Amino acid sequence: MKKIREDVRNIAIIAHVDHGKTTLVDELLKQSGVFRANQEVQERVMDSNDIERERGITILSKNTAVTYKNTKINIIDTPGHADFGGEVERVLKMVNGVILVVDAFEGAMPQTKFVLQKALELRLAVIVCVNKIDRPEARPKEVIDEVLELFLDLDASEEQLDCPFVFASAKGGYCSLSLEEKGDSMVPLFETILEYIPAPCGDPDAGCQVLISTIDYNEYVGRIGVGKVDNGEIKINQEMVLVNHHEPDKQRKVKISKLYEFDGLQKAEVSSASIGSIVAISGITDIHIGDTLCSLENPCAIPFQKISEPTIAMHFCVNDSPLAGLEGKYVTSRHLRERLFKELHTDVSLRVEETDSTEVFKVSGRGELHLSVLIENMRREGYEFAVSKAEVLYKTNERNQKLEPMELAYIDVPEEFSGSVIQKLSNRKGELQGMSPMNGGYTRLEFSIPSRGLIGYRGEFLTDTKGNGIINTIFDGYGPYKGDLSYRKQGSLIAFEAGEAITYGLFNAQERGTLFIGPGEKVYAGMVIGQTGKAEDIEINVCKKKQLTNTRASGSDDALRLSPPRILSLEQALEFIDVDELLEITPQTLRIRKRILDATMRKRSSFNKG
Repeated sequence: MKKIREDVRNIAIIAHVDHGKTTLVDELLKQSGVFRANQEVQERVMDSNDIERERGITILSKNTAVTYKNTKINIIDTPGHADFGGEVERVLKMVNGVILVVDAFEGAMPQTKFVLQKALELRLAVIVCVNKIDRPEARPKEVIDEVLELFLDLDASEEQLDCPFVFASAKGGYCSLSLEEKGDSMVPLFETILEYIPAPCGDPDAGCQVLISTIDYNEYVGRIGVGKVDNGEIKINQEMVLVNHHEPDKQRKVKISKLYEFDGLQKAEVSSASIGSIVAISGITDIHIGDTLCSLENPCAIPFQKISEPTIAMHFCVNDSPLAGLEGKYVTSRHLRERLFKELHTDVSLRVEETDSTEVFKVSGRGELHLSVLIENMRREGYEFAVSKAEVLYKTNERNQKLEPMELAYIDVPEEFSGSVIQKLSNRKGELQGMSPMNGGYTRLEFSIPSRGLIGYRGEFLTDTKGNGIINTIFDGYGPYKGDLSYRKQGSLIAFEAGEAITYGLFNAQERGTLFIGPGEKVYAGMVIGQTGKAEDIEINVCKKKQLTNTRASGSDDALRLSPPRILSLEQALEFIDVDELLEITPQTLRIRKRILDATMRKRSSFNKG
């Protein structure tokens, strides 16, 4: 007999990137009394990992819980980037409703559509929160219309269309139910959650069922499975069976050693939990996302959608450059292998495959950002390795046609730059699908473009739009192969010999292009030290000293003026490298190099290919 559990609500906060989800969760935590009155709380407290804090993005979904009017509200903060869409799809299985956060100026964006579509497919109740209404250029009325149009486009039911709207400034800490009044706290949102989000229901007397929707990992206790109790009751020391909807043969007896519920930002140990509770379970070594924990009497798996397939791949290899092993702590293939396979514990959208060589691993993910976050985490942990240029993963259909991943790109640019953006994307096999004027002299362009056409484009886009453009992309399935693309128009400046870069040598080199290094930096033969203005690569000796004679003073070297080098960030370096190059990554340095360091061998290889 199904029962409703009134003292619990389970919600996820979903939105396009940077529309204010994490800040909203901060306010809900503060105003529900989770923190002590005098406790110092950092901003975006949910973004706990360093990279999340620096970039201002959420990468992993996080669980928290607040109590309002004796009702426990479990809140899951989800990522907004399309690359982490796998995270969003899974956590929605744990909740009964979502708060869709939409920026009062930007309105409905590509990721808004993606996350809303997932919520509507699962028949979840939706509360729309129009955030940032205190922005000077906010246009909440138009945004309401945009959101309702989006609901209609996604075939929402009558019930879903009749959703409540809340107008908020998460930063200001207030919200209201109408545009005419300005609230003074988050109470209207709390009230709307209690009234509108259905309470979880299940059969408390049936056999226990818990679907694992996310995995946490802790050095001390290992894997921690997080999921919602759908039926029955789960207790400490209970014996259960682990089954999986997609693997009918999987049946393993396990024992629950520790059980936690979420309380504010902490996990609190509990001895049992009943229907509707979101719990964390530790002590089961081989627990995976999509597994169902069931009671022994009735081992029945809960259906679970398959995780989206990766669309992009890179090779991670052991660093074999002449400067290898000088800066990293973990440098061997065993270290690299262990670290990559450990990442699979928590990141389900990632694939790691071994290759013919023991020193090279093929790593596939949902996009450039997905893989660059993994690379950045690894270098911070002291790993040293090299990666190849990102390549898209192709498929073939029944008629043996080659298919490639496609993306929808939504681009907001000032009008004067729209011509150059259209031209660049058309050269990259993009098709313009729509163009509409926006407020403030901006134009919105919509493109359908192959994923590989966007590899290495973002840096160029920011330069072309003088930093004023916004580009958002979302995966749009597989389409027929669009033909060959040439990625980079300019060649590389390559160091001719090993040594230390000297001002005199760099001064001569800078006439040939843009330098990536300054004087005093170690270089080796085959290392890329800059970008030329022409299409072909140029080899140059930057370790060359001026010959001293009695008529030349060595001091005149100081008079040579060097332009400041262009220091590439990790993303820019990943975008820059070509197919015959590698990016050498150490905890302190990023170096671009040719795959084949020896100049004669390199020429021979390109001659054989040609």
